[in-house]
Amino acid sequence: MDCEHICTIIHVYFDHELSAASDAKFKLHLEHCSDCVADLDACDLVRDSLQRSHIYAHAPALLQRNIRADLRSFAPTTAWSQPLWWYWLAAVAALLFVTILLGRVGHGLRGDDYQAELAGEIVDAHVRSLQPGPLTGIASDDGRIVKGWLDAKLKFAIAVRNFANEGFALQGGRLDVMEGRSVAVLVYERNGHPINVFIWRTREPDTSPRAGSRQGFQWVDWRKGKIEFCAVSDADLVDLEKLHQLISSSA
Repeated sequence: MDCEHICTIIHVYFDHELSAASDAKFKLHLEHCSDCVADLDACDLVRDSLQRSHIYAHAPALLQRNIRADLRSFAPTTAWSQPLWWYWLAAVAALLFVTILLGRVGHGLRGDDYQAELAGEIVDAHVRSLQPGPLTGIASDDGRIVKGWLDAKLKFAIAVRNFANEGFALQGGRLDVMEGRSVAVLVYERNGHPINVFIWRTREPDTSPRAGSRQGFQWVDWRKGKIEFCAVSDADLVDLEKLHQLISSSA
């Protein structure tokens, strides 16, 4: 199995719908392909994130009745109209799905203040990481080890440095999910304050650092070389700005 073929069945495998023979071939492929392992890890993270967000909702009874009435109006009257009827059935079903999903999630993710909403999601992820039982990751102060672990699970490479001599000791790294995509997280400590640096790919141009606060936590966000960074902590804002300078100079 090559990766191009795997891309067409990876979600079928994730949902445990492959035949026994195909399942065995897929698992054999995973032993030699870090990209596919990373894709499966991303599926796990997205599923867990969706389960925590509770975005599922039943369609209101009135909406269900209206859709059924519309479907009956498209019922085929002759043999030649059947393909058209299935076309409209698929279109109405897709419209229903998009309406419910956007009604629950679109308002939050596509609001007028997108940056504030994104910062809120990142701060929430930072708070979760402070709870007992941290997210799966790697604990190490060796930048090469942390980088190797992240590179094996992501489709983009990042520089990882331990800035202990400058007062920012590397603690390790992990994966998290932001807006349904996998992101890398580097964990530092500054005077007893944990700092999470969230890192993901972007198509947006480079930006100067932007700072803000939410729920008592400070954050600094910037873009460089098609990579976006957001450092979050309850440490002083000046500390986050200094860490931004250190990371930017080493990237």
